[in-house]
Amino acid sequence: MTPIQSRPLSAAAFAPFGQVIQKEGVYNYPINDGNCARFHDLAQVETKGSGARAMISIFTAKPFKFPLTLYMVERHPLGSQAFYPLSSNSWVVIVCADENGVPATPQAFIAAHNQGVNIGCNVWHAVLTPLEVTADFLVVDRGGEGVNLQEHFFAAPYTITDHR
Repeated sequence: MTPIQSRPLSAAAFAPFGQVIQKEGVYNYPINDGNCARFHDLAQVETKGSGARAMISIFTAKPFKFPLTLYMVERHPLGSQAFYPLSSNSWVVIVCADENGVPATPQAFIAAHNQGVNIGCNVWHAVLTPLEVTADFLVVDRGGEGVNLQEHFFAAPYTITDHR
């Protein structure tokens, strides 16, 4: 197996794959007569194709432990997919650039409990990967007609290790 070391999630490092969703360092302004702060426009939701619409769901994902074995990634050619954790634990985001229709070498990021991501349309990524305990995630993605899932199984799996 090829080893891949994780690294902390940051907006700059994740930019080729989408956006990091977090409050820190983000423009905000008061609403509701000053009783609420709005952290505005944190991600660019993409929906393409006939009858496309944005959906909001909650996913419950089983926990993983390091080292992780990565044997498969997927992508969604018709829409972005945003994940925001609803728990207080960190989680792993694994993404790959595209090389002529197949995923390149994976990159792994450790996201804090208060960081989400919006994975861009057609970006290869691993399944939801919470650490330590089963976790819920708020998910915004595309609904509608058309095939919006492609999977790729690696000929040889990768091993994802913890940088911490």
